[in-house]
Amino acid sequence: MSESVAASARRPKPDQVLVDIADYVASYDIGSELAYDTARNCLIDTLGCGLEALEYPACTKLLGPVVPGTVVPNGAKVPGTQFQLDPVKAAFDIGAAIRWLDFNDTWLAAEWGHPSDNLGGILATADWLSRNNVAAGRRPLTMKAVLTAMIKAHEIQGCIALENSFNKVGLDHVVLVKVATTAVVAQMLGLGREEIINAVSLAWVDGQALRTYRHAPNTGSRKSWAAGDATSRGVRLALMAAKGEMGYPSALTARTWGFYDVSFKGRAFAFQRPYGSYVMENVLFKISYPAEFHSQTAVEAAMTLHGQLAKAGRRVEEISAITIRTHEACIRIIDKQGPLDNPADRDHCIQYMVAVPLIFGRLTAADYEDAVAADPRIDTLRAKIVCVEDPQFTADYHDPDKRSIANALTVEFDDGTVLPEVVVEYPIGHRRRREEGIPLLEAKFRTNLARRFPARQQRAILDVSLDQGRFEATQVHEYVDLYVI
Repeated sequence: MSESVAASARRPKPDQVLVDIADYVASYDIGSELAYDTARNCLIDTLGCGLEALEYPACTKLLGPVVPGTVVPNGAKVPGTQFQLDPVKAAFDIGAAIRWLDFNDTWLAAEWGHPSDNLGGILATADWLSRNNVAAGRRPLTMKAVLTAMIKAHEIQGCIALENSFNKVGLDHVVLVKVATTAVVAQMLGLGREEIINAVSLAWVDGQALRTYRHAPNTGSRKSWAAGDATSRGVRLALMAAKGEMGYPSALTARTWGFYDVSFKGRAFAFQRPYGSYVMENVLFKISYPAEFHSQTAVEAAMTLHGQLAKAGRRVEEISAITIRTHEACIRIIDKQGPLDNPADRDHCIQYMVAVPLIFGRLTAADYEDAVAADPRIDTLRAKIVCVEDPQFTADYHDPDKRSIANALTVEFDDGTVLPEVVVEYPIGHRRRREEGIPLLEAKFRTNLARRFPARQQRAILDVSLDQGRFEATQVHEYVDLYVI
């Protein structure tokens, strides 16, 4: 064997990306009160989104044990249901529900995603561990441990997303959910540094989801459960590492066979900043509308224009053209013409998400269903809407000090008159509008609780959820039990 071949066959040191993730989850101390307060708001908002999704049979048909009737003693409970499952299936169920209506938090950068998708794996694991600790006479986990795991999962997913676009190579962002969940769950399970590295390497070696289901002509409901699948897979891989399953140290960098060469066109990941608590502190909440986040400011502008049309006595039928001045990512993801076949298609079409509020003065989850979509005025108006990139909007979208998601709408009428352009740079869920947004986020949570629980149970959940100190001290299984029907 030649010296070069022998050298290539030696097991390398772990890739630095794996080491950095493991060191962060194992050793980094979160000292930011803002991050913990934001994480609590994120958790209640995310669970509320899951409760709303339970009104949709397309979601609930996927929930419950794989084998009907299976009962898992001390298993993890799925909020809003009667299911008590193993942590892998519970992670899927929680993850699928909270993502179903595209209404949980968002992170926008070179890659897009929803870091609270990781709550599926985090909460299921924490609940399962907490119940088993109690059964064995050990101390249960508290909700502060859940918040810590959330902050770290947000940070891993978000920091990788800042400079690395997976969508440009055809991969879905849920690869980052799987990696982040694997890392934080491995730490929650008590794994050491080397075992965490092994677990994270398994996530990168794993097969990664394509974005096929997010784009025409294949847009479909998998985009609503893909994150549940990813976070549950993260739990499964962490559990395997806990049993001593080996890792693959150059999972990313191995020539020919590593992730970079196979799936990332030979490029290594770039990083803008070290891991801390930046992502949770700056995460975007979807408060007003269940719409793909690049459209949030466009929907808000459309709502303003709806009011102006009503005040002026103008009808949408008089509109000849609508121009959306926007950023590049919006055009790449949700600028869509032609037929829309299902709700998953419609909530990723900016023309649809602007037309509905212009016509009806609202945009709700129900507005993506067939009954509303059948109104011929929507498609007529969609055909008149065009998107145009504004380079400054694109630059501000990537600026770490701004992170704007700007859209501007101009409406022209058949008689030649033009309404003044309506510009919205930051959605209500943006950090720059937190003071305005948090009361609305809490109101959204109250609305979602009322969908599922009687008044007394709602009050019990709110008493714990809206008090930071009490929330952090509450035992995980006791908090989850508040959501059992």
